[in-house]
Amino acid sequence: MITNGKRIVTVVVTAVIAATALAGCSSSNDKLSQQYGNGTTQNYISGDGAVTEVAADKRTDPISFDVESMTGERLSSKALKGKVVVVNFWYASCPPCRAEAKYLGKVADNYSTDQVQFIGVNVRDEQGTAEAFERTFGTDYPTVLDQKTGTMQLAMSGQVAPNAVPATIVLDKEGRVAARVLGAIDGPGILNTLIGDELSGKAKAS
Repeated sequence: MITNGKRIVTVVVTAVIAATALAGCSSSNDKLSQQYGNGTTQNYISGDGAVTEVAADKRTDPISFDVESMTGERLSSKALKGKVVVVNFWYASCPPCRAEAKYLGKVADNYSTDQVQFIGVNVRDEQGTAEAFERTFGTDYPTVLDQKTGTMQLAMSGQVAPNAVPATIVLDKEGRVAARVLGAIDGPGILNTLIGDELSGKAKAS
């Protein structure tokens, strides 16, 4: 159970709610920021915490992507169906990204690859910078370099935009958006709970 007051469960809404204010470090790629920043937050309620969830019966179409990690690993929504997917948007010089990295790595290590897939999405750096960050902070899951194409950022924009960096989006086993953490993860508890709810089928309906 999350006890820090940051978890917000969505309820039914009849209109599109304005996008959540930016948190953490904003991206310098203005064109991409404008594109994915226009994503709707329908079925979301914003609050004074960092976490929003989509009620299980309000989730819409699965997110679709087919990308290659910087080590050449192919990552596609089709191949990952049946797993909980955790997508973290980051770049190396962003202080909150550095602060949360140890928690992301720790949670990723807690789950076998047949249950959960973590994907890092670097929105700014070249490969050498991203690799140095991963060595420093011990994030062993695959990273996609998204600064040139914006493929992963745009894949999310139709339903829930990352809006800020860092941002972490949890997809359920069907590839639908289940939750978003806007800003740095401040400990392993939140992610463990969000992932655990999806694995166990305990995600709440509205």
